[in-house]
Parts: sequence; structure tokens; C-alpha cells
Amino acid sequence: MNKHMDLTGTSPGYRVFSAIVLILLALFFIFPLYWIITGSFKDVIEINARQPVWFPQSPTLDNYVRLFEHPALRWLFNIVFISGAAMILTCLTASLAGYALAKKRFIGRSVLFTIIICAMALPKQVIVIPLLQEMTYLHMNDTLWAVILPTVGWPFGVFLMKQFAETIPTEILEAARVDGSGELNTFVKVVFPMIKPGVGALAIFTFVNAWNDYFLQLVMLGSDDKLTLPVGIANLQGEMSSDFGLIMAGAALAAIPIVAVFIIFQKYFTQGIAMGAVKG
Repeated sequence: MNKHMDLTGTSPGYRVFSAIVLILLALFFIFPLYWIITGSFKDVIEINARQPVWFPQSPTLDNYVRLFEHPALRWLFNIVFISGAAMILTCLTASLAGYALAKKRFIGRSVLFTIIICAMALPKQVIVIPLLQEMTYLHMNDTLWAVILPTVGWPFGVFLMKQFAETIPTEILEAARVDGSGELNTFVKVVFPMIKPGVGALAIFTFVNAWNDYFLQLVMLGSDDKLTLPVGIANLQGEMSSDFGLIMAGAALAAIPIVAVFIIFQKYFTQGIAMGAVKG
């Protein structure tokens, strides 16, 4: 083995170069968040200064005080409730559906999966009118559930969980049935622990997808107390287009739950699936 190579087959120079590139990319993507957070503590003079003020010289909470004069906390609660409920319900239903499509044999299984794949390519703008009519018929229009329920049936979630469920050895499921385990007990104690990394990844995808679904929130919600934080901030931006401090305060407040969810579930992006050995 080359003395300049480590056990992974990479040279120290390559690893240093990779570290530098990754650090630069991280700084590039973190900078907008840094600018929003620091900007939310700047006064009008510092925000509108000709030369960029990289850090507030006289930090102030005035932007947040003015933000909370609007129902910002109510908007924040609405979007957190929508995203959290959509995340939990989508992970539950997608896990069950993905497991059934991967490990159960029933008539029409292939056709159903094909329909799900086709639905992944269908833009939400195409079905927004039927969704709006359906929510109106169910008397859910202008309610938070009008945004949550259409998100629960996310085809991508079913597709993702099916791929994870297919990696489960059939022998383990057969052993659970021989031991007298019912279907629900098998799913909870055997299947779910094995697909937990997929559920964690889906939780992040679903939360971000529901949070950023500005179009559906705008169509389904109309009352001021039912608005979400993204829609409310957009309205403030339209009314106060030059008040960048207020807008940055709202954007900083909106970023907190997204960052928190990602920190909680990030380990599932790299965590493997523990399958267990099957002895013959």
C-alpha cells in the first residue's frame, strides 16, 4: 500500500481539499440564514445602509415587537400544527401502505402501485379545484384540516416506504407469524423498527413539503386567524414591501421549526437498517 494513502484509499491532500470544499459550500448555504437572523435585529438605518452591516451594531428587538403586533404567533401555531399533523399521519399511512405493497400479495397490487407512481408526476395545481370542491362538500373549507388531509395521501411517501419495506427478509415475517404474532403486532414490533430510518427521512420530507406548500395554504385558507406564517409573511411583504426588518423577523421565526425538525431527524439519513441474521 502506498505510504501516502490511508486505509480508505485516499491521500491526505485529497481529504484536505474535500474538507475545504465542504466548508466553503456550507458557508455558502448558511450565509442567507445568517443574513436573515442578523437582519432581524438591525434597525432601519443599518438595514438600508449603503455598505453592508455584517453584524448589528445596536441590536434591537423592535422588529419582533412589531411582528407580534400582528397575529404572528397564531400563524406560527397554524403552520406548525399543519406540518406536524401532516408529518405524523403521512408517516403512519405511508408506512402501512408501503409495507402492504411490498410484502402482501393481493389482486390489483401492481395496478395500484402503477397508479401511485403516475400520481407522483401529477402537479398539485391540476387537482386543486377538485380538492377545493371536496373540502367544501365536507364543510372543511377555511380550516387547517383542508390543508392537512390532501397532504396525507402523498404518493412519494408510499413509494419511499415500499422501497424500505422490500428490504425486510420474508423469513423474519414468517417467523413472527409462526410465533403467533398478528398483523398489527408484526408491523409494530418487527416491521416498523426495520423501516425506522425511512420513516425518519420521510418525516423530514413531509414536514418541509407541508411547510412550503404555499399554494395550497393560500387557496384553502382565507380567514386572518387561519393563515399560516408563510402566507402571513407574504401578506406583510405586500403591505410593507420596504420594511425589511419586519420581513426578516418573520422569516427568521419561520426558519426555527424547520431547523429543529432537521436536527432531530438528520441521523436517519445516514443510519442503516438493522435486518438481523437468518440462520438456516
